[in-house]
Amino acid sequence: MALSLRQTIRVTRLAVHLASGLTLSGVVFPVVSARARGAIFRWWSRRLLHILRVRVRVQGTPGTTPPGAATLVLSNHVSWLDIFVIRASLDCRFVAKSDIRQWPVVGWLVARQGTVFVQRAKRSDTARVNAALDDALAGGERMVVFAEGSTTDGTEVRPFHASLLQPVVRSAGYALPVALRYVTRDGSIDQRAAYAGETSLWESTLMLTEKPEVLAELHLLPAVHAVGKHRRDLAEHCSGMVADALSLPRPGRRSGTPADPPTGAP
Repeated sequence: MALSLRQTIRVTRLAVHLASGLTLSGVVFPVVSARARGAIFRWWSRRLLHILRVRVRVQGTPGTTPPGAATLVLSNHVSWLDIFVIRASLDCRFVAKSDIRQWPVVGWLVARQGTVFVQRAKRSDTARVNAALDDALAGGERMVVFAEGSTTDGTEVRPFHASLLQPVVRSAGYALPVALRYVTRDGSIDQRAAYAGETSLWESTLMLTEKPEVLAELHLLPAVHAVGKHRRDLAEHCSGMVADALSLPRPGRRSGTPADPPTGAP
């Protein structure tokens, strides 16, 4: 398929930017501190969004938690862009599907940021990932989990899987829900920005480079104290908060059914 002039320019700039990321990860990262690596990746994420003309509107501020408290960020999942949209706005590391590690260039870059990869097809892998989360949360790091387990087209919020919430419950920490969506200029959901179904990473990238701009909304929601909660209750509560923020039905609730009042915020 022949590329338009706009796509050719953006794909070329994207390739150069990916090459710069490889250089930074391979040459600079080994000799700088973890703090410096985080700052570099944040800059790199913002630059990536700029090249793809992704404009991010952040609503709200990160939920307030005590200094050093274990904090697990729970997000819905729509696009491969989600990692960079969140990372451009929050200092954090990610838990992501092992499939992402196989993505050309991007997978290697994400891995170099300390991403914990989970093999969702193996139930036994949860123990290994939870051990890594225990260590990260105990060290005061903010970890991000795409709790639905897979991407959607942005028109729904699926139930959050509770298995990876055990570390924050065990540490009596805080869950920090964030809600993501991609919209058109008239405010409707932009399903072309989604990375779902049988679309390949290359096809998704081409669709993004074809658009004049991509509008992303990132809603930062109140923190929820995990103390005294079962992980399933915490997962259900946080998925409901995300759905409410996006004006979507709560998981398991039919459209038009009144939502329960939110509870459990600190």
